[in-house]
Amino acid sequence: MIELRHLRTLLALRETGSLVDAADRVHLTQSALSHQLKDLESRVDSALFVRKTRPVEFTRAGLRLLALADQILPEVRKAERDLTRLAGTEQGRLHMAIECHSCFQWLMPTVDYFRDHWPEVEIDIPSGHHFDPLPALAREQLDLVITADPQPLEGIHYAPLFRYEGLLAVARQHPFAGQGYIEPQALAEETLITYPVEQSRLDIFTQFLQPANVRPREIRTAELTIMMMQLVASGRGVCALPNWALTEYLQRDYVSAVKLGEDGVWSTLYAAIREETREAPWMQDFLRTARETSFAVLTGVKPADRGAEPAA
Repeated sequence: MIELRHLRTLLALRETGSLVDAADRVHLTQSALSHQLKDLESRVDSALFVRKTRPVEFTRAGLRLLALADQILPEVRKAERDLTRLAGTEQGRLHMAIECHSCFQWLMPTVDYFRDHWPEVEIDIPSGHHFDPLPALAREQLDLVITADPQPLEGIHYAPLFRYEGLLAVARQHPFAGQGYIEPQALAEETLITYPVEQSRLDIFTQFLQPANVRPREIRTAELTIMMMQLVASGRGVCALPNWALTEYLQRDYVSAVKLGEDGVWSTLYAAIREETREAPWMQDFLRTARETSFAVLTGVKPADRGAEPAA
């Protein structure tokens, strides 16, 4: 009567709070998701949630099935992992680099979870390396690189993890605060605070300012997100960050955030890996764990099309 796909759909509905976002999460159209839920309600002869509520309000029957999902799905995942490990014979190595200053928020829980379930895989995140991570991946010095800036390299596969929106953080008293969105020209008289990386790797330049031929009045850099937030809150400039990196500061009402353009600036975060390790059981499990963890701990991210490759 009840299938695993039903339980996964209910979890997605609880985690996202809406039918539209839940459909995106489980890679279904909204129509297909609604049909699946109606089919399940017919099977159990009970309504599972109250329509037109946001976040979704579950009925007693829905809550009971969610409790079942919380109990069953982790055991299913554990069994799948155990079977995968039994089918594999060789140990693996997972040395990774992160081209993303704000990624530790979700990557560390991913690594901790993965380490507990794959103790035979050697995990390391080298620090202070003096080489470009992607070429080092191709040379087998690294095994995985978290990046939002894929480069065409022979033998390298980019596995999409999730999509995120870049937002402009401004001081609460800034004229931009409270606006729905800004156009590129609005930044011509602003001080833009960025991480100390090339402008070609920053979405605020490549997707927003450069296409409009606009440059900020001044550009300054800061190493840490918290330093950037302090400067922004003090009115020393504005900065663009992934939506998830701003969540805690917005919840504390420390800064305000504005969309970049009417449609927003969206990017995809990738795990770059070598083609030769792409099908390794432990690598597949790491990628799956990374996606699941990001949706569990980050706000505002969306599933990426796993069949989509970055443009060369």
